[in-house]
Amino acid sequence: MNQYSRIFSGIKPIDKLHIGHYHGIIKHWLDWQYEHECFFMVADLHALATKYIDPKDIKFFVKDMVINWLATGVDPSQATIFVQSQIPEHYQLHLLLSMITPLSWLERELGDKDRHIDNMSFSNQDTYGLLGYSLLQSVDMLLYDAKYAGVVEEQVSRVELTREIARRFNHLYGREFGFEEKARASIKKLGAKKADLYEVLLTAYQQEGDEEALDKARYLLADAVNLSLGEQERLFAFLENKSKVIMSEPQEIIYNSNLLLGLDGQGESRSANNVIYLREGIDSINRKIRSMPTDPARVRITDVGNPDKCPVWELHKIYSDSKTCEWVRNGCVTAGIGCLECKKPLIEAIDIEQQKILANASPYLEDDNLITNILADGAERAQEIAAEKLIKIKEEMSLNY
Repeated sequence: MNQYSRIFSGIKPIDKLHIGHYHGIIKHWLDWQYEHECFFMVADLHALATKYIDPKDIKFFVKDMVINWLATGVDPSQATIFVQSQIPEHYQLHLLLSMITPLSWLERELGDKDRHIDNMSFSNQDTYGLLGYSLLQSVDMLLYDAKYAGVVEEQVSRVELTREIARRFNHLYGREFGFEEKARASIKKLGAKKADLYEVLLTAYQQEGDEEALDKARYLLADAVNLSLGEQERLFAFLENKSKVIMSEPQEIIYNSNLLLGLDGQGESRSANNVIYLREGIDSINRKIRSMPTDPARVRITDVGNPDKCPVWELHKIYSDSKTCEWVRNGCVTAGIGCLECKKPLIEAIDIEQQKILANASPYLEDDNLITNILADGAERAQEIAAEKLIKIKEEMSLNY
């Protein structure tokens, strides 16, 4: 990753954040915010894709999420924290890009993972919001000219879609009006023999990737004394099929999805009660950890086990020091310790972490204005960037009248 790049990432406010979010996503943010220009977004418009029938909980989850971000160390003086719906440019660019995005691109992205998103069912799932969900994600990245986008592995295709949309936009609007016609007119000025050669070299490079043909064509143009400098530059651009970069193509940074799994090693689920939420109480943590499944081979305390087949071991790798991890592994493979004994240091480590987060959250829980002001400052900064970008996009689309 390049030094001091712009990074974009966001989370939907559809539930409380859990320890998987903290270790799988937010800890990356804590490192990035001091080394890069970071935009961290509460994706409440995305939440409406599945919460549109009963959206009243979104407001609670927005506040709760931001409190957890701040309590775990996200610094609003270092990163821009904002709520998606408070930036009107997201709505506007979503509409504009819907005019140029092929329907097949969106249908390709609309897979089972979206139709059953958040494990919820609806009377009518076939909404435009669900179809345009991936386009709205592209808008989020493109508005801020993000160099990188932090995503989980199953969302990598969304970043690829974003790059496709950026390339399509640049191709459609990144050239002067009548570019190809002007380029063809410039080719004729080369003279019949050189024009024919240019066409041959053009085809060889663009269709076959012949780098030698590219070099020959460049030499041909550099030696064309009957072309103006502007005409030469136009034919150089025509040769390399270049257009002005209006929208940047982001690259993905992939979060470790394994850290987002539930306590049973399956996908996290509120209904399955298989996650530990941030700021959860010790009694609840103790109950959940003690009831976690372990290696199925350990039916009796005297049975040896394999830590690599145990979801408890995955948490030890996050929370326990090397000495404790060695104790756990040796005790498991030799049946030297029981599963409940193995879980005790894990419960203690998680509780210590939670107590720190609870203490950090206290000022924000006591004073709502702190959150309101932080989000207002973030929205002002985000909209400044987004508005400037949208003006440029509208100008390229001839919507500046």
